[in-house]
Amino acid sequence: QVQLVESGGGLVQAGGSLRLSCVASGRTFSRYAMGWFRRAPEKEREFVAAITRSGGSTYYADSVKGRFTISRDGAKNTVYLQMNSLKPEDTAVYYCAAVPSLGGTLAVREYEYDYWGQGSQVTVSS
Repeated sequence: QVQLVESGGGLVQAGGSLRLSCVASGRTFSRYAMGWFRRAPEKEREFVAAITRSGGSTYYADSVKGRFTISRDGAKNTVYLQMNSLKPEDTAVYYCAAVPSLGGTLAVREYEYDYWGQGSQVTVSS
């Protein structure tokens, strides 16, 4: 079993930047495809970004494409979400997720993931 812990959320003005981090426990981080999801107040959780276990391929929701970047650091067992040009509609609780993968998995559906972090709040003021 893998435990995921998000950090880096907070309050930022529109147009600003934040970088979220998700640290995974265990020794097999490189075997997991990773993703980020978010849930805005009174809305359903939605997909944000995904990355293969090698880091060689990424995929983004249209709403964040060109503004957000997902990356990973195997030495630190950490996946990142760099968020630039933030908008008030980006306000949400952000969750990282992991799923065991043999290769080029880019999971975009909630049911495809086995492990979830507790969430990190991001608030963007106008």
